[in-house]
Amino acid sequence: MIFKDVTLASGKQSDIEIEAGRVIKMGKVSGTGIDCSGLVALPGLVDLHTHLREPGFEASETIASGSRAAAAGGYTAVFAMANTNPVTDTSARADWIRAVAKQEAMVDVFPIGAITKGIAGGELSEIEEMAIKSDVRVFSDDGNCLESTELMLQAMQKVKRFDGVIAQHAQAKHLTEDAQMNHSALSVELGLRGWPAMAEAEIIARDAELAIQTGARYHACHVTTAEGLDVIRWAKSKGARITAEVTPHHLLLTEELIRSFNPVYKVNPPLRGKEDVKALRAGVLDGSIDILATDHAPHSAEKKNCEWRRAANGMVGLESAAAVLIQVLSEREMDWERFVEVSSRKPAEIGGATDHGQLTEGSVANLVFIDPADKTLLLSRTHSLSSNNPWAGIELPGRVIHTIFRGDFTVREGKLAD
Repeated sequence: MIFKDVTLASGKQSDIEIEAGRVIKMGKVSGTGIDCSGLVALPGLVDLHTHLREPGFEASETIASGSRAAAAGGYTAVFAMANTNPVTDTSARADWIRAVAKQEAMVDVFPIGAITKGIAGGELSEIEEMAIKSDVRVFSDDGNCLESTELMLQAMQKVKRFDGVIAQHAQAKHLTEDAQMNHSALSVELGLRGWPAMAEAEIIARDAELAIQTGARYHACHVTTAEGLDVIRWAKSKGARITAEVTPHHLLLTEELIRSFNPVYKVNPPLRGKEDVKALRAGVLDGSIDILATDHAPHSAEKKNCEWRRAANGMVGLESAAAVLIQVLSEREMDWERFVEVSSRKPAEIGGATDHGQLTEGSVANLVFIDPADKTLLLSRTHSLSSNNPWAGIELPGRVIHTIFRGDFTVREGKLAD
C-alpha cells in the first residue's frame, strides 16, 4: 500500500509505502497509490487519559465503542483509566482489559493500574505485580486524588524501581468539598460552590517535592490553572521528572458556558476563567505543558440529562481533540512538529507505547492523515455510546481523513472502515 504526495510534519513532501504492518519506504516510491496531496501524514495520536468504562459501566462506553471514537479522531493508542468496576488494581484485571481490547478494539489499549486498592486511597494496590506480570507502566487513582503523603511516597518508591509513572488528579479535598464549578465571581453570582486554583497547586507542589526526593516519574493529569502551571514550571526547574497534560476542553472552553446550567459543561476539574485558559494555551506553545490528553469521560443520558448539581462530571473528546490542538497551535504559524510531540510522541514515551509516536522507515505503521484545509463539525452523537459532547455544532479546523492502525485502515476517507 502506497500513499502518494503527502506532507510530513517537517514540511517535506514524501510517499509512504506500508507492507506487513510497517513503514518500509519513504521518500519517492515508484508505483501507483492513494493520492494524498494536501494531506499531512503524522504518527497516530496517543491518548494517555481515556475512560472506556468497561467493565462495569457499559451503558456509557465499552472498549469497542470507545476505540471506534478514538480511531475516528486519529488515535492509534489509548490508555484506559482504572476507575472501572471492578477497578483495575490487579494484574488479572489488567490482563482482562488487554484481552478484550485485542479482540474488539480498533486501537491499542493500555490499561492504567490503580495506585490504591479500589482507588479508595487506603492501601496500595499490586503495583509491582501489575508492572511485572502485565507490563502496566502508568498508575493512577484517576478522579480520586491520593492525598496521603505516606502512600504517595511509597507508590513513588515502588514505580521508581521499574521506571513507571504515577499520574495524579490534583485536587485537595478540603478545599473542594461539594464544589460545582470554578471558584470565581461567576460561581458567587450563580450560587454554586467554587473549586479554587489553590486546590490544584497544593497537591502538585506536594507531589513534586516527593518526586524530587525519590527521583520517580510523576505526571500531573489535566492541569487547569495558571497557579498549577507555575508549580510545574518550578518543579521542572528543580530537576523533578515531572510531566503535565492539558485537555482540549480546558484549552478552549471557559466557565462562562456554565451560565446555561447545561450539564454537558460539568467536568472535574471544572472549566476555568479566561486568564487560566490563556495561561494553558501559552503553556502548550512554550513547552511547559508536555501533552494533550482528552480525559474522554462518556456518561449515559441518565447520568447527564438531569439537574446540574446531580449530573455526573465529564465530557467526551476523542473525536475533536486533534482539531482543538490545531486551533491552539494555529495561534502562531502552524507547527506540525509540535503537534506530533504533544499528541503522539511524548504521550507514547511517557506511557511506554513503543510502537507509537514515530513515522520513519521501519516503524510500525500507526499513522493519521489530516486535511488541514478541511473542517471538523461534530454532532452531539458521535461514535461514542454517550452524547455528552461539548463540541456539538462547533466548527474546528482540520479533519481526520485516514487512520492507519498496524498497517490497516481504521478510518478511510473520513469514515470508519468496519
